[in-house]
Amino acid sequence: MTTRLALALAATLGLAMPAYSHAAPATSQTAQAANPFFAESPLPLHYPQFDKIKDSDFAPAFDAGMAQQLKEVEAIANNRAKPTFENTIIALEKSGDILDRATTVFFALVGADTNDARNKLRSDYAPKFAAHGDAINLNGKLFARIQALYDQRDKLGLDAEGVRLIERYHTQFVRAGAKLSDADKARLKEMNGELARLGSQFSQNVLDEVNASALVIDDAKELDGLTEAQIATAANEAKSRGLEGKYVLTLLNTTGQPPQAQLTNRAVRQRLHEASVTRGGKGGQYDNREIISKVMKLRAERARLLGYPNHATYGLEDQTARTPQAVNDMLGKLAPAAVANARREAADLQAMIDREGGKFELAAWDWAYYSEKVRADKYNFDESQLKPYFELNNVLENGVFHAANQLYGLTFKKRTDLPVYHPDVAVYDVFNEDGSQLAIFIADMYARKSKRGGAWMNSYVSQSALTGFKPVVANHLNIPKPPEGEPTLLTWDEVTTTFHEFGHALHGMFSDVKYPYFSGTSVPRDFVEYPSQVNEMWADWPSILKNYAKHYQTGAPLPQELLDKVIAASKFNEGFRTTEYLGAAMLDQRWHQITADQVPDAAGVLDFEARALAADGINYPPVPPRYRTTYFSHIMGGYSAGYYAYIWSEVLDANSVEWFKNNGGLTRANGDHFRKTLLSRGGSEDAMKIFRDFAGHDPKIEPLLEKRGLTTTPTAD
Repeated sequence: MTTRLALALAATLGLAMPAYSHAAPATSQTAQAANPFFAESPLPLHYPQFDKIKDSDFAPAFDAGMAQQLKEVEAIANNRAKPTFENTIIALEKSGDILDRATTVFFALVGADTNDARNKLRSDYAPKFAAHGDAINLNGKLFARIQALYDQRDKLGLDAEGVRLIERYHTQFVRAGAKLSDADKARLKEMNGELARLGSQFSQNVLDEVNASALVIDDAKELDGLTEAQIATAANEAKSRGLEGKYVLTLLNTTGQPPQAQLTNRAVRQRLHEASVTRGGKGGQYDNREIISKVMKLRAERARLLGYPNHATYGLEDQTARTPQAVNDMLGKLAPAAVANARREAADLQAMIDREGGKFELAAWDWAYYSEKVRADKYNFDESQLKPYFELNNVLENGVFHAANQLYGLTFKKRTDLPVYHPDVAVYDVFNEDGSQLAIFIADMYARKSKRGGAWMNSYVSQSALTGFKPVVANHLNIPKPPEGEPTLLTWDEVTTTFHEFGHALHGMFSDVKYPYFSGTSVPRDFVEYPSQVNEMWADWPSILKNYAKHYQTGAPLPQELLDKVIAASKFNEGFRTTEYLGAAMLDQRWHQITADQVPDAAGVLDFEARALAADGINYPPVPPRYRTTYFSHIMGGYSAGYYAYIWSEVLDANSVEWFKNNGGLTRANGDHFRKTLLSRGGSEDAMKIFRDFAGHDPKIEPLLEKRGLTTTPTAD
């Protein structure tokens, strides 16, 4: 678990992989033969056997897999032969196959299609997985062998990727506590186990409260502004909950909720907003404040134990940002201009309210509704005019896939013979221009109660020359599913999200590395969002847009006049978007740059949040943070002290968009260059070296300021 699994679990549990020796019960040969995780999948590219996987298969595979890997690790650690790259590092890379297969599928399903059995397994095994990681990373004999190789790494005759692999293992073990005393290791193990347990409980609370906090509406008149299809979806949701004759508006995990842009009833908008922002902090069984207090204190204590002043310093050391000061400086430069822009936007919204005779001051629950009105007034269009041109399959196959074809020569073929874990899932073979198979791509686009919020990519099988494996990757979105027979029409934001997530998929599919450790998106957190953000640029590239933006009923192309308005309005509401993002990113840093004795108790969590936002000058009530602490899943998982990564990556993205435009735009030559120098490299080289190899220069912040509309000098307030 020191390789692929360690990295995956670190991200999932929010851990720097963590001790404990786990002995598995004996598993009969018959049981092993029936369990799909005990051998490689016989399906193409080792695609998971979803039709054969039962929830009862996971625990035996976890137990046997941990026992197997500990046995393999002990053999490596106790090998009497002199440490070599092959008998130590490569042996570690090859260890833990059963556990890797089982946990890869398990954590993917917990995110995409969970149930009570899977939730219980996650809670039960979170501390066990943390302990298993500690049993490896804190193995003194094993680390001594890694240290010996590290000390002579430049004299072993290895290529650059081999040298880097030794360096990354050494860094991983040191950061996991390999150099601590036995007493400190014992304390570290306790903390890691508790953090794993708390992180699992937090995630479960967030999902449960998203479902429990859905807004129940008694009268359809209160849903004025929604489309007939949206009202039908709300009625179906109510019916599924035993609330026949009522309507239910489900929540996304963000603070803002999409129906707020359409609902004409201000009181309903307010109710929806308050249902959203009070999640996890209003008492009851899903209240997360005590968990947050305990997690922040434990993270700060662990950082101190490992020799760092706080968790942010520990976490950022291994990112491209390197230090909290670098992150603070960047976010601090952006915040004043972002808030100033948001205030200017708010003045326009308030003017619209006043013109319509509204006798109230703009509030957070009004922003989306009136920004659509102002957009329509300024640019003579609104989002509802766009949606008929953005049908889901058209966007995916004739937009996202078409861009990949034009840029990289890829082709896609849908297949229905492979099993899926949910009927809504689609599967595609992906081929290179020469006809060779590159990967298998899984598209899981619809929201459901069993699926966590947000959008993400994961790998079921990672590319590696060492294993000979080719990638199997998946994209997950949370698009509301329309009633049976109705088309799935996307907002522009959902369109760009579809392109964004496929950028992650390309990063995984184009991986061309030797060792599993470096495969695909195994890069620093503040670099991983960069390739996906670049892929967003093709969403409104004229030739791509022309190929997919067609009316779902008539096939008529998106009118040029409407397209011009979309492009003209591209920076509209950017002050809001930047401010809500920075609110969350700076809040994340505030939580993780304090010491253990500065962490508030449960009762003080929300007060700490309020004071942090005020201290950073980002506390503008009409624009609350994109996530409040109590449902901020990113920072309770793999993005702790790392939510800044999106905008840090966007600096690289903006530079890259500029590079593409300066070099002829959408061409095969440009695509091949991006693939060869960057998308294929995974974590096999330093991230910033990879960027420079592609762009030919260090990143500049000016393209980001221009993209975000932050070049105007902020007004004094």
